[in-house]
Amino acid sequence: MKIFPAIDLRDGMAVRLFQGDYDQMTVYSDDPVKVAEDFKKKGADCLHLVDLDGAKDGKLVNFDTIKAITEKVDMFVEVGGGIRDEERIAQYLDLGVGRVILGTVAVKEPEFLKAMVKKYGDKIAVGVDALDGYVAVNGWKEITDTKSFEFCEYLRDIGVKTVIYTDISRDGGLKGTNFEAYERLSLIEGLEIVASGGISFEDEIKALKDVVAAAILGKAIYSGKLDLERAVKLAI
Repeated sequence: MKIFPAIDLRDGMAVRLFQGDYDQMTVYSDDPVKVAEDFKKKGADCLHLVDLDGAKDGKLVNFDTIKAITEKVDMFVEVGGGIRDEERIAQYLDLGVGRVILGTVAVKEPEFLKAMVKKYGDKIAVGVDALDGYVAVNGWKEITDTKSFEFCEYLRDIGVKTVIYTDISRDGGLKGTNFEAYERLSLIEGLEIVASGGISFEDEIKALKDVVAAAILGKAIYSGKLDLERAVKLAI
């Protein structure tokens, strides 16, 4: 199982939100490149980047920061947050980003998603954010009537290879992840699942490595609840 430490970007800074709430934001560093370099030193070879400004209002506020990270840090990088058109996809892939994550647009514009998957293949991942089993969009503010597990099956059927699945209720809470959800998702053959949201304990990493392809670690490593270097070793 791969470990993806996360860097959420806002105004060029590394921050964390609590359950997607921009009013509950903690700034961890004004030098995200240094944060990424530190992750690399601790053994991580993958990185999960989220452009919070892009997710909120579609602006490319953090493009230069993302560019600097991809240029200076030798890691597989995935990027999400406000990617709503092919131009943005191409901009990120041209930087050397390994894959881009489509969220709201994947739900709202299914034909666009199909076209991008057909053109870019496994460089397109989909972020499925779920609350009580239903897909949430628009920065988690809108809960749709789309069932999250059925949506993941649909994504597999149209050619999506990777889904980043987040249980919103667990995100940032440091109280553990929704392991049962990942067990169920693991039954969808042909779809790689990346676990996200609430992973806080070493036992979870040990359990998840037999169930999912990768896990995203955020607040748990920033707060010191999990040691990244040890987490990477446990995931092998």
